[in-house]
Formats: sequence, structure tokens, C-alpha cells
Amino acid sequence: MTDEARRPAAAPAPPSTAGPAPGAAPPTAPDAAAAERARARATRDAWKLRWAPALGLPLLSLLGSTWRVEEERHPEFAALLAAGRPHLLAVWHGHLLGAVWANRYRGICAMASQHGDGEIITRVMRRWGYRHVRGSSSRGGREALIEMIRELERGSVFAITPDGPRGPAGVPQPGVLVASRRTGVPIVPLRVDASRAWFLASWDRFRVPKPFSHVRVTYGAPWVATGVDEAARAEFSARMGPAIPADLPPVRRARA
Repeated sequence: MTDEARRPAAAPAPPSTAGPAPGAAPPTAPDAAAAERARARATRDAWKLRWAPALGLPLLSLLGSTWRVEEERHPEFAALLAAGRPHLLAVWHGHLLGAVWANRYRGICAMASQHGDGEIITRVMRRWGYRHVRGSSSRGGREALIEMIRELERGSVFAITPDGPRGPAGVPQPGVLVASRRTGVPIVPLRVDASRAWFLASWDRFRVPKPFSHVRVTYGAPWVATGVDEAARAEFSARMGPAIPADLPPVRRARA
């Protein structure tokens, strides 16, 4: 028998009790609280998507049916309508509700945000006869712009909120100017004023005309954009008018 065979076997090494090497990040456990919040948010979003259109549509239809809507059209816009020519209806995001109600069942194609609430708005507007292209300045913008240009080239009337979906209020994104310049299709400024309205505490001070109020929808002179620079945006904003009334009190934010 050799010396190696006669040598007793080495005892197994005891388990190491040393901590992680200096500088190494400790292993992280799954964040159960974050996962639970994500599940709750997904459940809440699914509930909103299912019930908000079902409940909101009849309520908004009932509210809109009480308004006394008056539409004022610039003579050049009236001629554009009579000729059946395509155009871009541009409305500030805060004026959206009255504009959507006044133009329902007219076969208009509209831009719908890909954000969570965009699908809710889309479902309501679809019931009012609108078609949609999904996208916004912050998500899916390039694809939406291409589709918007295609719709205009087909002869469609296209509606867009140039300061949506996140603002700032009254600051236009370039998409509407790009589409008008490339296609030669005129932009028609649209604004909504109400004799009595609620103004939400949102970035756009979203206005909801009160029941039985007088709602005036004004369509301005058609205008074809010749550029997308600051001068073109300034001219566009001047033609659109203010997004938020100057005498509206500012929103009071809660202190952190």
C-alpha cells in the first residue's frame, strides 16, 4: 500500500461564514411591495378601461344634450367646407370636450394618445363617429405623423390637440405644422368658450361646460404653415388664441 493510500482522507471544509467581499453589493430580495403596487395599478387601469367609457359616454351625452351650441365659421372656412376640401382642425387640449361634442358624427379622423387614458377617450369618441390614429408627441409620434399625412392626402378632415397630451398648455408641438407644410392642407384654428364652465385643476385647466350653458365653437381662418420654426409656432399660437383664460385663478398645489 502506498503512502497516499495509507494517508487518512481530509475532512470536508466547514461552510464559510465570511460575508461578501469588500465592495460587493449585497444580494437584493424581490420588492414585494413594488410588485403589489404594480398589480394594483394594472387592476385599476383594467377597471377604468372597462367601466369609464361605459359610464362616461351616457353621462357626457346627457350633459352635452343640455348645451346650447353655436358654431361661428370664418367665411374662408365655410367655403372650405362647401368645397369638401381636407383640413386640419386644431384645438387646444383644454377646449377638447366642447369641440368633440360639436363635431361628432362628421366622419373626422383624430389623433388619440397612446397613454393610458387615450384608450378611454378613443372608445368614447368612436361612439360619436370619430376615427383615430394612435400616437402623440411623446409616444408613437413619428408613426402617427405619417398616418396623419396619409389621411390628409386621402382627403380626410383631421383633428388634433397640438399642445397635448402633456402640455405645456398653449405651446404647440411641431407635428401639425409639419403635416400642413408637407401636404399643403390648411390648419383651421378651433376654440370653445362657454357661458358657464368648470375648470379642472389639470395642466391644461380642462374646461367642462356646465349644464344648460351657451357653448360657442369658433372656427378661424384657414392657414397653410410654411415652416416649423419659432416664428411659425408663434404665428400658430396667435391664430389659436389663449389656451387658458387670463383671469382664471392659478391652481393651488398642495405643499409637500
